Amino acid sequence: MGKKKAMVPVEKLDLSTVKYEPEVIKAPHLTGLMLKLFVRMAEAPVIGSLIMSFLKKQNKMVELLQDTVIPEAPMFKPEFPPKDAEPSVVTADEEGKPEDRVESALKCLPHYDPPSCWSGDLLPSFRYWKIRDYAHAYRSKIVTPSMVAEKIISVIEECNYHKPPTPLLISFDAEDIRKQAAASTKRFEEGNPLSILDGVFMAIKDDIDCYPHPSKGATTWMHEVRSVEKDAVCVSRVRSCGVILIGKANMHELGMGTTGNNPIYGTTRNPHALDRYTGGSSSGPAALVASGLCSAALGTDGGGSIRIPSSLCGVVGLKTTYGRTSVEGSLCDSGTVEIIGAIASTVEDVILVYAASLGSSPEDRICLRPPPPCFPDLSSLENANTLGSLRLGKYTDVVPLWFNDVHSTDISDVCEDVLNLLSKNHGCEKIEIVIPELNEMRTAHLVSIGSETMCSLNPDCADGKGVKLTYDTRTSLALFRSFTASDYVAAQCLRRRVMHHHMEIFKKADVIVTPTTGMTAPKIPPSALKDGETDMQVTGYLMRFVIAGNLLGLPAITIPVGYDKQGLPIGLQLIGRPWGEATILRLASAIEELCAKSRKKPASFYEILNIK
Repeated sequence: MGKKKAMVPVEKLDLSTVKYEPEVIKAPHLTGLMLKLFVRMAEAPVIGSLIMSFLKKQNKMVELLQDTVIPEAPMFKPEFPPKDAEPSVVTADEEGKPEDRVESALKCLPHYDPPSCWSGDLLPSFRYWKIRDYAHAYRSKIVTPSMVAEKIISVIEECNYHKPPTPLLISFDAEDIRKQAAASTKRFEEGNPLSILDGVFMAIKDDIDCYPHPSKGATTWMHEVRSVEKDAVCVSRVRSCGVILIGKANMHELGMGTTGNNPIYGTTRNPHALDRYTGGSSSGPAALVASGLCSAALGTDGGGSIRIPSSLCGVVGLKTTYGRTSVEGSLCDSGTVEIIGAIASTVEDVILVYAASLGSSPEDRICLRPPPPCFPDLSSLENANTLGSLRLGKYTDVVPLWFNDVHSTDISDVCEDVLNLLSKNHGCEKIEIVIPELNEMRTAHLVSIGSETMCSLNPDCADGKGVKLTYDTRTSLALFRSFTASDYVAAQCLRRRVMHHHMEIFKKADVIVTPTTGMTAPKIPPSALKDGETDMQVTGYLMRFVIAGNLLGLPAITIPVGYDKQGLPIGLQLIGRPWGEATILRLASAIEELCAKSRKKPASFYEILNIK
């Protein structure tokens, strides 16, 4: 038996000795018959444990979790230091009415001038219709919510006949949409809309309760063991603002994948290239927004599941601070890494939906003590000064750099160009930072989310439901089952170390900047459509930069900033301090403005609000 390796106590780590180690994942890429065979072996009593033990050793997980002394105490869920006040913000009441918070957020947005927004001369070649465009069209009686509803219903029904199929929704009820739209139309006729969100169409990811739809989590059976009696807390909040909910959006089964592949309901296609993945697991929500069918959607993010598909589909995705929004009424309501957040085509629309849906659960208010939520005052004269004072932390090192560890240099080049534009146009300062123990962070996250997922699924697997899951989900569960209680505790000790590193970084930088993903939308192998696939190399690229947001509960946002040489969207990620949503939203808004002219219309796009 070899001697255990001991980690240096975190406060004594010499950052000058830290060198970036590129992630090396050793796992086979499997589809079709080979995937089925692998799953059968992985689930077999003796050979399965040998396979998982071998894979964990190959990927140095055993060495880290079992053969290393980690001196820090475990941190079983994010623990945050007291928050400093953010400048030039408007504070909202998280216990007040969602409509009042939305009104506060609305007052923070730049002035809206309908003629300049709708005249073709001043506009970039392509722009999405925003929530305020819909609100103006309704108030001006150009269209009604019922008229828009009919367009959306016809498109969704047509999608069922597409070749290849483009399954966007798992649960959809045309009559329910018509009923909601008719009620909204009546409110406008009476001059009494509930908020700026009244009549705006939104989709809800299939792991969040939206009554009367079932929550299947994109499985064949979850709705049989878990009934939906009412909306999830965040869904009831947006509904109270007059939002029209179009149904439950497609997703990677149980959220356990980064591509959006789903052999059960069909794999959602990327609106920019139908032969490519959307990213996952919030595949349907991102595709619906990117294709123009919805102004916004609610998704979940436990390992980049909002940011990855938002980046790959060229839209905006916000991962809030852990505990900022209640996850009650979702399939992920018992984990320590997941949140519910907004996906929208623009930053201002994300702000409005965030305002409506936010509000911590009673339990999180006790243990996390969240400060009041804030919105960036983008309409004030102070905004430019606040923006110019921001310090952007970028991990630089001798080659290879973490920032540049991407599948194509198109990604890092486009993101670097945007940072240069921020410095040139707004005076933002770039700060060199070092982020130690990135591989340790990835392992700690995998063990945390895997163990917590397994814990919630154990009763169903014991009842024989596990074999009804897709092959790639079963592959993940075979790995998760192999984690021990001591592995989980070791992961939480690593979580405390990695939190310390990031809190030290935030003493000198306001925001950490990275590409959102290490690759643009990957191609869908035809062999993966029927039975799924497992490709950990692709997963590694897609999750390369997103883990801190989940393991540490930090707020993060992805903004579309350009395209690679194949015309596929590239996203830039901003990671903020705990509870620092206002800062990353302010910076995201500035980035969006700098990149507006380069935005391209997706190949699959629906002109739902055709008022030109």
